[in-house]
Amino acid sequence: MSDPSVADLRKDYQVATLDRADVCDHPIDQFQQWWQAVLAADVAEPNGMTLATVGEDGRPSARIVLLKGFDPRGFCFFSNYTSRKGQELLHNPHGALVFWWEPLERQVRIEGIVSQMSAAESDEYFNSRPKGSRIGAWASPQSQVIGDRHLLETNQARLEAQYADTDDIPRPPHWGGFRLAPTCVEFWQGRSSRLHDRICYTKTDSGWDIVRLAP
Repeated sequence: MSDPSVADLRKDYQVATLDRADVCDHPIDQFQQWWQAVLAADVAEPNGMTLATVGEDGRPSARIVLLKGFDPRGFCFFSNYTSRKGQELLHNPHGALVFWWEPLERQVRIEGIVSQMSAAESDEYFNSRPKGSRIGAWASPQSQVIGDRHLLETNQARLEAQYADTDDIPRPPHWGGFRLAPTCVEFWQGRSSRLHDRICYTKTDSGWDIVRLAP
C-alpha cells in the first residue's frame, strides 16, 4: 500500500494559459517560443529531456538525455551507438521525448522517427566538448556490465596520459548524434483543477494539423 503522504501530494497550476489562437502554425516555431521563455526563467537543466525507446522484445525503456540542438529538421542528442538506447534506436527508429519545465508549469511531448546525424555534424559537436568529456566517450563502454569503477578510472588515466600533450582527440566511431524528426508534438500548460491545456500538432502530407486535446 502506498504512503498516504504520496497520494496527497498535489499542486494547483495557475501560472499561464494556452489556447489554439496563441500558438504558431509550426511546432518548431512554437517550441522556440517556449524555449526562449524557459531560458528567461533560468530553469535548471532546461535541455534535460526524457528519451523513450523500444527494444527488440517490445519493451520500452526511458532515460534523461540532453537536447543539443533543434531546427525544422528535428531535435538532436548524442550518445554511444553501442549503448542500450543506441542499439534500440538503430533497431527501431521510433522514439519519444518529454520536456518538463516545472517553474513554468509546462510539458512538451514529442514523437517521431530517429536517424543518425552525419559524421560531419557529430565531429563538429564532439570537438566542441570539454577535453574530459571527449576522453570519457572513449573511456566508458556504455551500458555494458563492469565489475567496478576501477575499469573506468584506469581507462580514463590511460587516455589522459595518451592525450596529455594535445587536444586533438578523435571522435570514437561508436559515438555520435541522433536526430528525432517529429511526427507529433504536444504542448501542455498546467491549469487549475487539473483542467490542463493541451495543444497537439500532428504531421500530415500538407503540413501540420493542430487540435486541442482534453486533459
